[in-house]
Amino acid sequence: MPPVSSVLIDDIGALVTNDTALGAGDLGEVAGAALVVESGRVAWCGPRSRAPAADVRVDAAGRCVMPGFVDSHSHIVFAGDRSREFGDRMSGRPYEAGGIRTTVAATRDASDAELLGNATRLLREARAQGTTTLEVKSGYGLSVADEERCLRAAARLTGEVTFLGAHVVPPEYEDDPDGYVDLVAGAMLEACAPHARWVDVFCERGAFDEEQARRVLRAGRDRGLLPRVHGNQLGRGPGVRLAVQEGAASVDHCTHLEDADVAALADSAAEGPATVATLLPGVDFSTRQPYPDARALLDAGARVALASDCNPGSCFTSSMALCIALAVREMRMTPEEAVRAATAGGAEALRRDDVGRLSVGARADIVLLEAPNPVYLAYRPGVPQVAAVWKDGELVAGRP
Repeated sequence: MPPVSSVLIDDIGALVTNDTALGAGDLGEVAGAALVVESGRVAWCGPRSRAPAADVRVDAAGRCVMPGFVDSHSHIVFAGDRSREFGDRMSGRPYEAGGIRTTVAATRDASDAELLGNATRLLREARAQGTTTLEVKSGYGLSVADEERCLRAAARLTGEVTFLGAHVVPPEYEDDPDGYVDLVAGAMLEACAPHARWVDVFCERGAFDEEQARRVLRAGRDRGLLPRVHGNQLGRGPGVRLAVQEGAASVDHCTHLEDADVAALADSAAEGPATVATLLPGVDFSTRQPYPDARALLDAGARVALASDCNPGSCFTSSMALCIALAVREMRMTPEEAVRAATAGGAEALRRDDVGRLSVGARADIVLLEAPNPVYLAYRPGVPQVAAVWKDGELVAGRP
């Protein structure tokens, strides 16, 4: 067979481009569309009546085509199981960050092959559900050697790797949290920085205070890593303020916000580059916490992303479609806002302009839905709707 240099995806019922210059509404939707892929990138998109010829034609048969999900927050490098903890929570026990230590113990005991194998399985699971870009954090090793090997595993799966040595204080440093911060900002960072793009910190009660968190972020930045923050999950606190002050790409969770937090995030969006509020509705579903007020953030002009936070404790799901449905039902987002937050919003939270959209020059990370439009992701919750997934123009899941 001769080599295939171009692919035409034709007869698209609704093409989500996330480019308002190309189509209608916030999603830049084009009806009756087509899209051409060459060399792993989008080479052309628009009305199918104007589509150029290509080597291969794929018939979308009136179905929806959209960008692959950009999941900008996950913790898939781990070992062990915390299903009993989930059962306890559903029986009335409140969620606390201390459960992380259970996973730390299991992760330290696991082999490198076990860690990589489990993470690879979860990546495939996410990809089959339409996720084409996945950020992966460490944070379950909490020693120099274990954090470094977790990041090595993550770097084999994605370019979006985050060093989260400052997840919680491990048991051996329980009486010396500042000593652990010294380790994270020193020898641990030295070993881990070569494998990561980002540095993150859990700025929360039961984890790290503002001063400790700021020190970790600045040490990471000195090593060339870009900052992110876990903040305002368990209660009001300094996480959002810290993230904006330090120029973090995102602050994740944002469950408990004051008016000043919302204003700070909106101001960062106006001045640019934005600190994105990454909301994780699967966590709030799984922990029975309140949901973030996405409506207040959006109305104020803040940038919003949706992510899965796939992890073994507080949210063991890789389904971005579930996150979209929860955001629409529980967080007062419109279906279009939620879809954009799960694609273009995630890209902004990773400071990427090559994913999360389907316009000329973007990576050909494409999802074909078994549905006529993207509203079905919220309209039919829990129903598998991903027919096919392309990553960099290569079919990686399903079939057209």
